Amino acid sequence: MVEVPEWRNPMSVTDHSVFLGSCFAQYMGERFQSFGLSALCNPLGVLYNPESIRLQVRAALHADEVEIPVFKAERDWRSWWAGTLISGKDEQECRTVTEGALQMLRLSLISADWLFLTLGTSVCYRLQANGEVVANCHKEPHGRFREDWLSMPACADALSALTDDLLGENPELRIVLTVSPFRYAKYGFHGNQVAKSTLILAVEEVMRRYPDRVSYFPAYEIVLDELRDYRFYAEDMLHPSGVAVDYIWQRLVQSAMNPAMRKYLQEYAPIRSGLCHKPLNPEAAAYRKFLANLEEKAKMLRVKYNME
Repeated sequence: MVEVPEWRNPMSVTDHSVFLGSCFAQYMGERFQSFGLSALCNPLGVLYNPESIRLQVRAALHADEVEIPVFKAERDWRSWWAGTLISGKDEQECRTVTEGALQMLRLSLISADWLFLTLGTSVCYRLQANGEVVANCHKEPHGRFREDWLSMPACADALSALTDDLLGENPELRIVLTVSPFRYAKYGFHGNQVAKSTLILAVEEVMRRYPDRVSYFPAYEIVLDELRDYRFYAEDMLHPSGVAVDYIWQRLVQSAMNPAMRKYLQEYAPIRSGLCHKPLNPEAAAYRKFLANLEEKAKMLRVKYNME
């Protein structure tokens, strides 16, 4: 079993968390939200490499110093710093939507107790025109980009610059790095391992530089060395399955959360299960009453744990 020691300063139920990075950050962030916990998850879309994450965090914290790069796509306008969640029917709308999401991210980062960063790969894509890193290629022609395999020092420096920026605005923030268990088959399975190894070495270097503020949760190692079976992958054999995500969630709960927070999760579980229920008739009076009852129970639980 992969060793995951209990954290010396565990999470509490009233903490606010931010999740940025690859699809695994999305899984975990949405899990926090589904339990009624305060969490912001990838407001500008999924991110994959350290440099893209650094650029987005810098844009959020220093919005007055940067100009948002936008472009005309086939049907709408998009931003090179955001994923497909962000778009506009014209340039101004795209800028406005992007600025709003960055402002949301900034407000969350400067007040957050925890930032979970999930790194997917060390590979980034740069615009051929100016060499700038993009967060998402938006299915634009391949010829617009060049592929860049970031070195370990480049990844470590990007994460360090990001950490300096964040701690300058929020000195009490604690950053948890993870490496996504998703397998990037398009680079070949050897290339995928090279990229993951680069990230793991970079994480070790960043933790050495910031021993009191940056830690690591071994999601990648749990899937690779503990679950070790293709039944823990989805049908595409690349993403972790729901069972694997559930297992990693339980390991995070056991190691990262204090007893009161674990008790809250147990009490909230029936509410979460009810909210996930798919009714035959969502407009039925009985179902509306059922939802109102769940909301009242959730409100009582928030009061009990001083979450309001």
